Amino acid sequence: MRNYTLDEIFDMGIKFHHYTNTAYPLRVNSMAEYELHDVAAIRSLVEGNIRAQKNLNLYVHVPYCKARCKFCEYVVMNDPNEVPQDKYVDYLLKEMEMYRGIVGQTPIVGYDLGGGTPMYLTEYNLKRISESIRKFNFAPGVSWSIETTPVIASKELEKLKMVRNLGYDRISMGFQTVSATLLESLGREGGKSIYEQAVRNIRLAGYKRLNIDLMYGFLNQSDEDFANTVKYTIAMDPEYITLYRNRYKGTKLEKESQGVSLFKANRQYEIAYRLLREAGYMANVGKNTFSRVEGDLGTSDYLTTRVVNATSYIGMGLGAQSFVGNYLAYNLGCDNHKMDRYFAAIERNELPINDIADMPLAEVRAKALSVMFYFGFISMKSYRERFGEDFREVFANEIKYLEDNSLMHFVDDDTFMLTEYGSHHLYGIIPFFYSQRSKEEMFQMAARILNPEKGESIYLETYNRKQYDAPSVAADLVVISADKKRILLITRGNHPFANCLALPGGFYTPTDDTIENCAIRELREETGISLSASDLQLIKVSSGNNRDPRGWIVSVAYLVQLKADAKPIADSDAIMCKWYDIAELCNMQLAFDHREIIEKGLGSL
Repeated sequence: MRNYTLDEIFDMGIKFHHYTNTAYPLRVNSMAEYELHDVAAIRSLVEGNIRAQKNLNLYVHVPYCKARCKFCEYVVMNDPNEVPQDKYVDYLLKEMEMYRGIVGQTPIVGYDLGGGTPMYLTEYNLKRISESIRKFNFAPGVSWSIETTPVIASKELEKLKMVRNLGYDRISMGFQTVSATLLESLGREGGKSIYEQAVRNIRLAGYKRLNIDLMYGFLNQSDEDFANTVKYTIAMDPEYITLYRNRYKGTKLEKESQGVSLFKANRQYEIAYRLLREAGYMANVGKNTFSRVEGDLGTSDYLTTRVVNATSYIGMGLGAQSFVGNYLAYNLGCDNHKMDRYFAAIERNELPINDIADMPLAEVRAKALSVMFYFGFISMKSYRERFGEDFREVFANEIKYLEDNSLMHFVDDDTFMLTEYGSHHLYGIIPFFYSQRSKEEMFQMAARILNPEKGESIYLETYNRKQYDAPSVAADLVVISADKKRILLITRGNHPFANCLALPGGFYTPTDDTIENCAIRELREETGISLSASDLQLIKVSSGNNRDPRGWIVSVAYLVQLKADAKPIADSDAIMCKWYDIAELCNMQLAFDHREIIEKGLGSL
């Protein structure tokens, strides 16, 4: 395997951002080389790791929904009537009893009933699951969390009350969006009247911990639509609001993924972050769940302990995932969403596991650290307790790189946290902590999957040219270092030419007043370098009709010769901003007609 540099890993993570998220590993069969297949060996691995834990989390999976949403990546039956839910719960309870015999009196510090849609089950089956889970040894004060849909919550007040009385004091439901057009395209039932009745019923049922999920990063989702969704949800006054970026992988929308740039996803997160903070919802940068309850992170005990403390968790139910000690397992049904083999294994008194990997330390670290980034920080104490080693020593090179590039910093002795700048580049950071095997896998998958031409074609199909007057006007800057040997280039964050090298610059807006002010603003936003109009030397106006695939865009280009060296910091729609040797320009692929502009600028020196 090749040892990739940190620059190479960061760059590829950014380009492959739809896959390098907090979900690990990258593929379902990534851990095949570590898998066990002997029933006795599997049982021994599970029992040994579970009994070695000081505490545990439990997750129970319900694979029923009224309909499968197009963005869903989870194990959900396509037809909820295919297998009677009474039968499924019968076998689920048997699996729970198997694990209860292994877990014994180990304290349980978190529990979620998720899916799918748990509230799709009858009251009878919800009671059965809850009575069975109560037999585990819960630590004092553990909060139980359950998921519902707005449609069910709007219609079944009595079921909400019953579930609250069973002990579930936190409830979560997904609005996802208030855009009727987007809801229809996603195959999801919803609407403002449904949402409002759902919230009323949840409050009538006595819940004081309500979370509402919103999704962003869809191809056909405008910034305005998403901002309206956030504002509407704030008006519903839930205790918590969670933002989920659409992850595409394994969904019916996966083919659209390359048309959605990291720039768009980051921009929509920033819109929500600003609106939520202004409304009194708190979260550190990079965190997805926002809470208006002081001292409450907003997530369930199950998720909080998983993320912050890397607490092991046992998943029970069709296709459920477990990560305990050194093993990662997926239950039967994870591949085909069918129940027959799940039932058969339980009939044989076997743990209904489809795949289980006895992972080496590097893979266990990678799994735990990827999940920790859900909150945007890593706890030194939690890492040491989980792995018995010093995070600062194990990842000294990565820490130095992240600090030197203003991506993460220590806010205290325990907490290594994303900066605001780092939160925009999260998907380049997470792969730093992958195993060597998974880094190699990332590069191989990217080579096979990434297709810039396809991504640009998908993007242009939905691009609205009318958002700019024709012709649009842009400023570009040829910035030369003080020694005249280097040129400043950015890596574009948005289509067209996403992830390509280009000159700093961007569109003129009426608030700029002059094109010179536009050039100064764009340079400051994209590179952090401030200039005055007297520093600009006009070198070229490019006005060809075909120089930009979005339409007729006129570029006014300026030459800037810096009097002293400057350290650039990428921002705005620039993913990266770096100095490059002018002598190497001949080997670089540049966006638009920027090579011609550079040649014109260098010729005037």
